[in-house]
Amino acid sequence: MTAIDHTRLRAWLKDHANIVDCAIEPVSGDASFRRYFRVRTRDRGYILMDAPPDREDSAPFVDVTHRLANAGLNVPGILNADLKAGLLLLDDLGDDLYLNHLHDDNAAELYGHALAALQRIQAADPAGLPDYDRGLLIREMMLFRDWFLERHLGIASNPEMDAVLKRTFETLVGVALEQPRVFVHRDYHARNLMLTPHDPPGILDYQDAVCGPVTYDLVSLLKDSYIAWPRERQIAWVLAYRDRIVKEGIIDPADDATVLRWYDLTGVQRQLKVCGIFARLNYRDGKPGYLRDIPLTYRNLVDAAGRYPETGELTRMLAALQIDPGAPGLRVS
Repeated sequence: MTAIDHTRLRAWLKDHANIVDCAIEPVSGDASFRRYFRVRTRDRGYILMDAPPDREDSAPFVDVTHRLANAGLNVPGILNADLKAGLLLLDDLGDDLYLNHLHDDNAAELYGHALAALQRIQAADPAGLPDYDRGLLIREMMLFRDWFLERHLGIASNPEMDAVLKRTFETLVGVALEQPRVFVHRDYHARNLMLTPHDPPGILDYQDAVCGPVTYDLVSLLKDSYIAWPRERQIAWVLAYRDRIVKEGIIDPADDATVLRWYDLTGVQRQLKVCGIFARLNYRDGKPGYLRDIPLTYRNLVDAAGRYPETGELTRMLAALQIDPGAPGLRVS
């Protein structure tokens, strides 16, 4: 962070929040062009979001924050929003990420809180949110070919490979679109959930929310790219969650096999996307740290794809390519 940037931030804090005497410390950013700073005064702390308006539109963040707060979720309060400057002053939910605290003994409690919050998210009104439609689903999955296979692994596309991917993508789009539609956070995982003393979890990074498939956020949470859980435990969480949202009238009853098929194949769609995003973050955005998270994401992809005949072609293609998720090219040395 340069001195001139600090000068800009301090001038904005003085003019928009009457904050003069403060310390400003960088906070880890997310997978975007947004940057975050912790602002400390004698009395309290804040988070300052710096989202360059030529790279990031902060209006969806403001909109979704209000929607989730109105639904009773623990999201940062917006104290001041200057969309023209791309600066927003927020309440500070702390820095205790779920990811840094999760272990076998507390997973039931922490995921219990996360799933209760997810129920409130899915019960929220999605009217006016972007639709998680065929076009968006396909564009996301194309990141796997363009950034993971071609750019990261140096595997050139060919007509046979493109045909397999096209058929697979259409299958996965069908699975996504056949599910009940709900409010989808879209990145609901252990790096975006916070341990908070009241009404846990604190929820972050929801500005890309859409109206989409009911299992999408379950996949983000339980097939996380940053922490792995045994399949038996995932199944128990998924089916128990299905029971509670059926009881609450969020979805109509659906049998175990249907829900698990939705969950697994929605996972394939997300994991294709995420492998591509992690590679793009390295090569386009200069964020190599995400490369270390590809192996778990890729293993989740192969595991889920191998369970269903609809994704058999993809499974065989990936096996033929002999991609090793633990190879040096797939992680930071």
